[in-house]
Amino acid sequence: MTMPFSRRNLLLALAASGTAPLASSLTGPRPARAAIPAMSRTLCYIGGYNKHAPPGGAGNGQGIAIFEMNRVTGGLIPVSTFMDIASPSFITMSADSRFLYALSEIDDFNADHDGSVTAFSVDRTSGELNRLNVVSSGGAVPAHLSVHRAGHHVLVANYVGGSVGVLPIRPDGSLGEPTDVVHNTGPHMPERAEDNSPGNFAISDHSGSHVHMVASDPSGRFVVACDAGLDRVYVWTLDLASGKLRPAATPFINLIPGSAPRHFAFSKDGRTIYILCEQDSKVVVASFDPRTGALVPQQKVSTVTSYFQGSTLAAEILISPNGRYVYASNRLGDSLAIFRVGPDGSLTLIDEVWMHADYGRAMVFDPSGTFLYCANQRSDSVTSFRVNPETGALDFNWHFTAIGSPTTFAFLQI
Repeated sequence: MTMPFSRRNLLLALAASGTAPLASSLTGPRPARAAIPAMSRTLCYIGGYNKHAPPGGAGNGQGIAIFEMNRVTGGLIPVSTFMDIASPSFITMSADSRFLYALSEIDDFNADHDGSVTAFSVDRTSGELNRLNVVSSGGAVPAHLSVHRAGHHVLVANYVGGSVGVLPIRPDGSLGEPTDVVHNTGPHMPERAEDNSPGNFAISDHSGSHVHMVASDPSGRFVVACDAGLDRVYVWTLDLASGKLRPAATPFINLIPGSAPRHFAFSKDGRTIYILCEQDSKVVVASFDPRTGALVPQQKVSTVTSYFQGSTLAAEILISPNGRYVYASNRLGDSLAIFRVGPDGSLTLIDEVWMHADYGRAMVFDPSGTFLYCANQRSDSVTSFRVNPETGALDFNWHFTAIGSPTTFAFLQI
């Protein structure tokens, strides 16, 4: 008589042949399994424009969207969205990842027509955001913010307000009212630079001071700001006790009129700064003295190849984790420029890659440096590229993340 097929009969047959587990494993208690550690997760926070932005800046975003990153493919999977915030067009994490700070690019926070900055605590288990408080940014329509290297202040660049605000960080991560607001002044500058590429009809607003980025140098001794309206790069020191900015020995340098310095990135040793100019889409390579804060331009190189003709506006600049390559994004031209860094810090343009989307602004590396992400404001999407650390090459991985009017990123590993 043939025995009916079952798991038990199969095991008994295997036991008879000497290939099955010991009988005690069939009838006795199962051995305890070794505990498997929980896999860590990588979360990506993305902000951008929503309907609460000033006229001309409104977008399709909902708030700060949280995604989980697939660390094998680079894909982003939606998790949740914090919606109760107006146009968080720039966000940043504290060094210990316990707090996230988001500006609101608005001009109606108070009677002074300021923008605002919101402080959040970050749940280290889920990644969810808990709002702590909201304060004035110290000027209208802020465009960038960063946490000072010492970790006690948030620095805010107020674009329309033409000012830099200093916000103290309280022990619980919330923010105090500005301890200092510095307004820049200078002569009226042209809308376009004299060294434009052929056919570039894009303009930058030079109606007055428009601070576009502010951050400390790697040592934390100095605070640097790009003023796209005055075509200057400013340098201050920050008194950590009072929260006041003091001009450096050389308080600013002038760049080419109309070039609109927008963002910058420092080399790891802090002795070279790469300044991205928006209007003429060029990078100024300058030496930086970590003792005095003095800036001396050494080179200027285009973010588009000599073949390109037409309108473009440069947006973001990054240095690769190994310091060997610099990347810049071009809006309108919809390209990513790849530069090789020379032994002296100079740049050589080695490639120009299509963004696969429209009006790419912010770029960011994931924490491992494996992928580069680009926020494409007008096409309501994020695209990503696998990074070759040896050659600097970017390989599009065909992952499109749908999100309204994205402009900024922050990552968290939990």
